[in-house]
Amino acid sequence: MSDNVTPVTFPSSFLWGAATSAYQIEGAVREDGRTPSIWDTFSHTPGKTADGDTGDTAVDHYHRYREDVALMAELGLTAYRFSVSWPRVQPMGRGPAVQRGLDFYRRLVDELLAHGIKPAITLYHWDLPQELEDAGGWPQRDTAYRFAEYAQMVGEALGDRVEQWITLNEPWCSAFLGYGSGVHAPGRTDAVSALRAAHHLNLAHGLGTTALRSVMPARNTVAVSLNSSVVRTVSQEPADLAAARKIDDLANGVFHGPILHGAYPKTLLDSTAGLTDWSYVQAGDLKAIHQPLDALGLNYYHPALVSAASNADPDGPRADGHGASAYSPWPGADDVAFHQTPGEQTEMGWTVDPTGLHELLMRYSQEAPGLPLYVTENGAAYVDEPGPDGQVHDPERIAYLHGHLAAIRRAITDGADVRGYYLWSLMDNFEWAFGYAKRFGIVHVDYATLKRTPKASARWYGRAARTGELPPLEG
Repeated sequence: MSDNVTPVTFPSSFLWGAATSAYQIEGAVREDGRTPSIWDTFSHTPGKTADGDTGDTAVDHYHRYREDVALMAELGLTAYRFSVSWPRVQPMGRGPAVQRGLDFYRRLVDELLAHGIKPAITLYHWDLPQELEDAGGWPQRDTAYRFAEYAQMVGEALGDRVEQWITLNEPWCSAFLGYGSGVHAPGRTDAVSALRAAHHLNLAHGLGTTALRSVMPARNTVAVSLNSSVVRTVSQEPADLAAARKIDDLANGVFHGPILHGAYPKTLLDSTAGLTDWSYVQAGDLKAIHQPLDALGLNYYHPALVSAASNADPDGPRADGHGASAYSPWPGADDVAFHQTPGEQTEMGWTVDPTGLHELLMRYSQEAPGLPLYVTENGAAYVDEPGPDGQVHDPERIAYLHGHLAAIRRAITDGADVRGYYLWSLMDNFEWAFGYAKRFGIVHVDYATLKRTPKASARWYGRAARTGELPPLEG
């Protein structure tokens, strides 16, 4: 019997959530003491974002959070993952906390709890205070210490009411898109800086974890969200397998190696030896990074397909799914070719492949046995506009969600301890370098009026959250 007519039941404790990030939704970039982040600077730099779009207003969540929380409750969500804006609570990345900034998050948390929605805080979702970037940014060691101070401030302010904490979101993007290919803020293009940034993000995670635990109740959990890649090869030829090993190290091992196992993969160190001697990894760093985690967040959108460059079709597609740039986000991997994976694609050009999510969950069940897993991001962009009836019908997104949630349930059946799912995203919003051109939300936002309209996928997902079963595809 097919999945769309067979109930797929989830554990009763499973969290049904949605996710957002501060710069993408809040707006109010100059209010209550907030200072610029690297994304303010980047988005205001001509040519860096589609149509010159910025997050200055975004979807005005800063002023409309009560409306947005009420909408979450109406849909039946049981959890909400959001990020704290570092320059909103600690302008310039140094000095004391600004209570006006923290008060916004206190109000948001109280509103969520009043509606029975479990808050999950991400401390860093890419909005580094510009002053810290001016001082060197993530390639500089001091930024990790500044992050630990910031983490402690937020933990002290909200740790009594928020139990679920995430240090960093997708440090791969921060390091390799921000400092390698330059398609994300701050827009730098230097391979060694990208590797240095990756290490100092790891160090920030470890120091931040320790700082949080020093000020929060023991019941609280600390995790990190990694956008680990599912790396597949076009063949089993030794050169293609070596290419996959190189990309797996740069996408996955560079973070889960020190975070989960206390060491960088030797193959990573070897493949990048022509670029760096890794001397910025100081004595004690790996121990500081390798803090016990309470959970691991995994973000998944699509698999990668690679080969050795010598085995690539010179006339075929060659894309890694991370935006066009003359500079590679993969240091030391110029001999690797990326290929478009076959199958249906989203508006981002990303292949719809739920098998990759199942594969990822099973891999980390083995990589970190006994560690609870959360899917902290998963979703799809499609062209969504209200129809003549005023409603937004998005059957492609419903099919996407059904397939990926079914893959999670299969992973649970196969032994993976998956505790929750945070759909990306609650609302259409500022999609980084793509501006407002790509809509990931289950709630449509009219950017002219900021009116929120739940899409058909929102109703479908709400039914899943309320029943713990996947509704049929027809919604």
